[in-house]
Amino acid sequence: MLKDITLGQYFPGDTVVHRLDPRTKILMVLVYIVALFIAESFVSYAVMMLCLGLVIGISRIRLSTVLRGVKPILFVIILTALLNLFYSEGNVLVEFWIFRITDRGILNAIFMALRIIMLIMGTFMLTYTTSPIMLTYGIEKLLGPLKVFKVPVHELAMIMSMALRLIPTLIEETDKIMSAQKARGAEFDTGNIIQKAKALLPILVPLFISAFRRADELAVAMESRCYHGGEGRTRLNNLKMAARDYLTFAIGAVILAGVIVLAHFGL
Repeated sequence: MLKDITLGQYFPGDTVVHRLDPRTKILMVLVYIVALFIAESFVSYAVMMLCLGLVIGISRIRLSTVLRGVKPILFVIILTALLNLFYSEGNVLVEFWIFRITDRGILNAIFMALRIIMLIMGTFMLTYTTSPIMLTYGIEKLLGPLKVFKVPVHELAMIMSMALRLIPTLIEETDKIMSAQKARGAEFDTGNIIQKAKALLPILVPLFISAFRRADELAVAMESRCYHGGEGRTRLNNLKMAARDYLTFAIGAVILAGVIVLAHFGL
């Protein structure tokens, strides 16, 4: 299960998606999320699914890799779908005990499950196709206007990108600790939910110690390189918008407008 968590991983490539400016990709992810929450019909979701499929295909990221990131929250998706299925208003189709299935409930369950799955897959594509350093630059550039209000933009961007980057590292560390515990006779897959939760407690202590140790080593490494925040720092490669970025903005605007029109006419 831990190996299925792919958030924060970067898959190097030389595709159009990889070469897009990180600011473009961040803004397009926001547009994608807004359009996804506006979508209210099968036609709208089909359009969003087609866009997501094109991005995955162009980026040459394996579909199995993207779907693997959905597996860890499959329980949440199923639970959310069931809640929408049994507790939505509409014409009652089946009713038993405290549960009631309506026509609107079926649609809500399908749409909510699709929305969560597509939301995860779409946002994961950002980290899959953008290196941590470029992601930091993009966030810093987008938050640049906040410097007027004395907001430490560079530090915030650095914290966000480092947190994403450390997720795969901590997952790998957790897997090593669990393997070591299993070699000593620990069991994590037997018993009820409470017993499984108690079995995970011996993992938390060494994991926290390892996380703090890595954080301390990172801080020492940054200090030894005279890192003092973003003030006075220069970059080897400055971000610059290209024609493909403006074309992407135009396509994103058209898709968002199309989903809004479809939602307005109930299509």
